Amino acid sequence: MIPYLDDVAAGKDNRCAATLKGHSSYVFSLALAGDFLYSGDSQGEVRIWDRNLSSSVVVVEGCSGVKSILVFAGRIFTAHQDHKIRVWRIGKRFRRYKLVATLPTVGDRCMRVFSPENYVQIRRHVSRTWVNHVDAVSALASSRDGKFICSVSWDRTLKLWRTSDFKVLESVQNAHDDAINAVVLSENGVVFTASADKTIKIWKREKKYALMFTLKEHKSGVNALALKRDGSVLYSGSSDGTIIAWGKEIAGAGEGKKSEWRSTAVVTGHEKAVLCLAVVDELLLSGSADGTVRIWRSGNSYCCVETLQGHNRPVKSLTADFDGDRRSNENSNEDSKDHRYVVYSGGMDSDIRVWQITVSV
Repeated sequence: MIPYLDDVAAGKDNRCAATLKGHSSYVFSLALAGDFLYSGDSQGEVRIWDRNLSSSVVVVEGCSGVKSILVFAGRIFTAHQDHKIRVWRIGKRFRRYKLVATLPTVGDRCMRVFSPENYVQIRRHVSRTWVNHVDAVSALASSRDGKFICSVSWDRTLKLWRTSDFKVLESVQNAHDDAINAVVLSENGVVFTASADKTIKIWKREKKYALMFTLKEHKSGVNALALKRDGSVLYSGSSDGTIIAWGKEIAGAGEGKKSEWRSTAVVTGHEKAVLCLAVVDELLLSGSADGTVRIWRSGNSYCCVETLQGHNRPVKSLTADFDGDRRSNENSNEDSKDHRYVVYSGGMDSDIRVWQITVSV
């Protein structure tokens, strides 16, 4: 449980518990792992914050903007504006971490450099091997077992990497008609990608990735995705300020029966673009260019249970967790059944805000 500052009132006051300062540029990405919060900014700095002490140390610096962070299996994977994915080995507490790989690796590039069939045209008279991203790597997602990660890029590609040896296994060229902004993976390996072309695409991999569905109900570019842990609901946030909830439905009958994804709700409330989404328990969290974080209770209909105001510039990244142990949280007051959460939001004001949220269910 994080230590709250003196300005947090007793009871159910959903106010900012702390403001974490240290970044000197936009906070683009956040990730929680164990007792630590990881944050990346637009100048390539990654900080690790002790969630109990709220102190930080710089573990990565000197790279380009950090668009996405994954932390698992003793490693940090960071996606960068300079088209690279970097892998860092986690050392002892509060020590500088060691760079162990830059993806694609030199070996991967060298294996394909001499064969013309491995080249793809990225613009007129310019070609690169398919293993390379040629624009900002905008997002990363990992399989539940940690054996694979997916990356998407503004170059419109989706790539699959094996984490044991960092080898690139596949690249879907022109996966979208415009920059890809977000990616999430379900437990069964289904990949969801969202693009500035206003669509969401759903991919299933057997021997290679195959396109299953294209979801087209957004009227503006799609910036963010979030998936409920059980994979039953997908959320997408758009530049027009709307969020769409998508659910899986069974269509047809008999042998022709198949599952399809359909929109189940359109969630409105933000005044500007939705830039980031997160899911914790039965709550949906959204961060916007209007500088607010909204907390939505999911279900048959969506209602905003709290609007968090504190950032004075757009909110670019979100992550959240239970405040303390989940079981003790749920059993602490059986009559009111209040659930407590900690929400972390990173903004273009260079701050990370920590919010204490109490929601009655």
